[in-house]
Amino acid sequence: MQDKVLTLSRYLAAMSRVILWMAAAGLVMMTALIGWQVWGRFVLNDTPTWTETTSILLMGWFIFLGAAVGVREGNHLSFDVLLYILPDRVVTLFHYLSDIVVIAFATGMIFYGWQLASNAWSTTIPNLGITGATTFFSLITGGILMTLLSVERLLRRFVGLRTARFGDDPIEE
Repeated sequence: MQDKVLTLSRYLAAMSRVILWMAAAGLVMMTALIGWQVWGRFVLNDTPTWTETTSILLMGWFIFLGAAVGVREGNHLSFDVLLYILPDRVVTLFHYLSDIVVIAFATGMIFYGWQLASNAWSTTIPNLGITGATTFFSLITGGILMTLLSVERLLRRFVGLRTARFGDDPIEE
């Protein structure tokens, strides 16, 4: 069973690297668009109206993609002071509980994001001419990725493999 989970972890590690690069590209693109907007406003005296809306959409993508990778890598801040004085079995239980809470939260992101997208499907983002549901696709995708990567953490722990926690050295597969 450990071998299968390790194989899954290798695939998810590769996927996480791609996702992180996508998030970084979104951040760079957003920065370039905001720069273009400032250039257009103050130098050309002709503000491109689509850059702000596109930048906000990109921001949602790089935030939720980066957050999903942060879940996998254990890079989110946590309040671990109590865990230093508790027995190892209780600490492990809290780690399981933490991942289950993340899964519940991510499932809510998927469910409510889907509802919001459904309600906004018939609207149009004026500057872009695309459906308003597009605004919520990053929320839904982020929730799916967070769920998947939290399940991986649960599986790793269940078969006796180490999971990353905030401040740990990276896990070598």
